[in-house]
Amino acid sequence: MLPVKSNLLPTVSKFFDDDWNSLFNWSNRNFTNNQTTLPSVNIRETADEYLVEVAAPGMKKEDFQIELDNNALVIKNEVKQESESEEGEVFTRKEFSYQSFQRSFNLNSRVVDDNNIKATYQDGILRLNLPKKEEAKKKPARQIKIS
Repeated sequence: MLPVKSNLLPTVSKFFDDDWNSLFNWSNRNFTNNQTTLPSVNIRETADEYLVEVAAPGMKKEDFQIELDNNALVIKNEVKQESESEEGEVFTRKEFSYQSFQRSFNLNSRVVDDNNIKATYQDGILRLNLPKKEEAKKKPARQIKIS
């Protein structure tokens, strides 16, 4: 009898890589096309506004572009870092770093006052203040007199 070579492990590994990834679509979960993670986002609601916080440390406010297009709030970031070389240097390896992301949020135009959205960037957090329209703010309870 000839010895049988088993390829079970690569088959199982390939099964999980191909079938499970397509079933659950892991590849699109919090990753961009260049396999960098998307920044985490917190969204809080107060009586007067929504506060969107994007964790994006190590960046500058100039790296961000924020647009409002047909009630879609789009936050884009692009950073390209190149190391400067001095004259006469020879590189055996030189790496460039390029990073970008885009996050989109649909806004309810009846609730958000899109003319007064403000954005700040401090300590690695991009904050967007989205004020509510007056008619969308919760009104205090009041008594109604029975006649």
